[in-house]
Amino acid sequence: MEIWYAEIINIGNEILTGRTVNTNASHIARRLTSLGYTVRRITVVRDEIEEIVSAFKEAISRRPKIIISTGGLGPTYDDKTNEGLAKALNIELELNEIAYKMLLEKYSKLNIEITEERRKMAIMPKGSIPVENNVGVAPGILILYQGITILATPGVPKEMEDVVENFIKKYLKDRPNVKYLETSFLLEGVMESTIAPYVKQLVKKYDLYIKTHPKGQELSKPLLEIQIAGSSENEAEIKERIQKASEELKEIGVKLGGVITQS
Repeated sequence: MEIWYAEIINIGNEILTGRTVNTNASHIARRLTSLGYTVRRITVVRDEIEEIVSAFKEAISRRPKIIISTGGLGPTYDDKTNEGLAKALNIELELNEIAYKMLLEKYSKLNIEITEERRKMAIMPKGSIPVENNVGVAPGILILYQGITILATPGVPKEMEDVVENFIKKYLKDRPNVKYLETSFLLEGVMESTIAPYVKQLVKKYDLYIKTHPKGQELSKPLLEIQIAGSSENEAEIKERIQKASEELKEIGVKLGGVITQS
């Protein structure tokens, strides 16, 4: 079976100084693995153009199927991923009209003007596809380059996770030749922070991607959509593993005082 390699690039001084724990890399690695990719390398670089360019060029030279970066897409002076990616690909930067409309829609609802710094989040390498960010502002940057899928995501964890999921559901058409399955259910009455340690245990136990998506209010009216996903060459095997994890997690949810409202 052909191995579909993937690489992850983290961009941010705060990771290299130890100020921020690199949870983004582990999340992306788990998600890619659940889809059947083999993550070959995770690279962390500073918020410097030369470092960002070098990281992308080196990753591209190893010819993975997909590269996902995280960090450096915001409005501040040290958010340089768009520029670094463009230089690495030798592609000009341009104002992406679709991305700009996304920004206009979000800021206009709050009666906030588009400054040069905010406009910067719509500047992308020519030919890029902006990927929706439903949690924050800066859209992801998706570009196909010499047969490699490259996705740049924001560094804020919740925003990164949202952009990655939107990318997988809407734009990732070419995937490893394995059977990918996922299921989800709604759990009402249990806070995300309460069930989090159990989810962590089941991720290790079943080697699956398990994600809780808050749909309600954490303290007053918690409602979680729980997603369970994975892949395998054996469809029956992955189906059984997902089913067992789902049943166990539902039992845990009920014991914690929750109600399963959808399955």
